[in-house]
Amino acid sequence: MFSQPRCRLKDDTVKRYKKDQHFLIDKRVLDRIIGYGRLNSLDTVLEIGAGYGNLTGELANKAGKVIAIEADALLAASLYKWENVEVIIGDALKIEFPPFNKVISNLPYSISSPVTFKLLHYKFELGILMYQYEFAKRMVALPNTEDYSRLSVAVQYYADVEILEIVPRTAFSTPPQVQSAIVKLIPRPAPYRVKDEDFFMRFITAVFSQRRKKLRNAILNNAALLGIKDIDIEEALGKLPHEMIDRRAETIPSQELAMLADILYSIRSHEIT
Repeated sequence: MFSQPRCRLKDDTVKRYKKDQHFLIDKRVLDRIIGYGRLNSLDTVLEIGAGYGNLTGELANKAGKVIAIEADALLAASLYKWENVEVIIGDALKIEFPPFNKVISNLPYSISSPVTFKLLHYKFELGILMYQYEFAKRMVALPNTEDYSRLSVAVQYYADVEILEIVPRTAFSTPPQVQSAIVKLIPRPAPYRVKDEDFFMRFITAVFSQRRKKLRNAILNNAALLGIKDIDIEEALGKLPHEMIDRRAETIPSQELAMLADILYSIRSHEIT
């Protein structure tokens, strides 16, 4: 048996997510989320944005332990009723996550991007996460589609990602203005190698920041971000395949973007002269 639930205060200033956290109340959707999670008594589940516990209680009934993170102490007061729930009051973007093997959450939508990238730097088996549908579409998008973006490349570098279902606005109290989607994330080794992961992430940030421009111009305009302002940028561009840098980032598969990033990284590191 687990000891009495513990509250670990992690942040003196409680960040308010209330106005963008839409509480899931549809029991049928809650049940399907639990089913997607394939929970058992050996699982330790991380829940981010637990609110007043609609999902928390369902998780607690199936998992061995739930770590419920909630920024609002007033909302979190309702989370102590379950013996196997550990409550952490604080900002999910600032605290260190305790060990967990699954993450199942109705995420506060305003932190969808940063919290997803934070999660992908942790080791876990499975994520079942609620996002705005438009955000979810960008997570799974492929090249030459409207939604293909930095988010697509970065998330798919770290994990297999799949939209499981679209959730209507009526499934929530304080309904969001848009549809939502349940997304499955399964972390795995990257499908291709890059010379420097941090540089690759900065490179895709740079080239997608001006998605309507050709890569050549996007690189020129983001030389400082890429740390190449002190080298001859035109000379560096001359070492990149012209047929690729004369295209827009949204048309280029992630592996080819990785190749371009590696060439530029080598030039910056003086590996190519």
